[in-house]
Amino acid sequence: MSFTVYISFIVTCVIIEATPGPNMAYLAVLSADRGRRAGFAATIGIALGLFIIGIAAALGVGALILNSDLAYQILRIGGVLYLLWLAWDTWREEPETSPANSDGFEIHAKYFKRGLIVNLLNPKAAVFYIAILPAYISSAGSAITQAIILTITYVAVATIMHSSIVMLGAAVQRFLENNQRRKIIRRIFSLALAAIALWFAWSTHKIG
Repeated sequence: MSFTVYISFIVTCVIIEATPGPNMAYLAVLSADRGRRAGFAATIGIALGLFIIGIAAALGVGALILNSDLAYQILRIGGVLYLLWLAWDTWREEPETSPANSDGFEIHAKYFKRGLIVNLLNPKAAVFYIAILPAYISSAGSAITQAIILTITYVAVATIMHSSIVMLGAAVQRFLENNQRRKIIRRIFSLALAAIALWFAWSTHKIG
């Protein structure tokens, strides 16, 4: 793999990650509502999910899923339902997990798990690894080694961009300290997350 090809792959990753999607929406909502630490916990979960899907795709598991309409639809519908559940969870009040009480390990573990699940139920991630990533693999070297390197690169780029979203989301948290204002903004975010879930259902249906 030449340096030029590698740089073009990084640019492709940046463009793809800059496109609004489930990860971006969830992190923005979470960070604005629960704070920076919760956002970073979810970011780590998302990174692990992307890495797992990338390795699975390199080993051929992703291709098997995309070639099975039943498996693909189960994954797609599961992802949509999970996003809708997250939208509902954002809508309802959770005083025990307010920013003032969100420093515990259990709370961060919860958001880490949610970030992980959002990605494991995201068939568009598998599409990227199977439809786009192979175009950057050279026939001159080990395909699996190159796939792993590109997967790590993609995860790194995604994590950097997701971390930026977390920082931006957390920056508006002080604006939400007023309980009434916080409730209104939370519900706006909840509706936005539900809209993202519906968009996700439509866009992944076209892929399938």
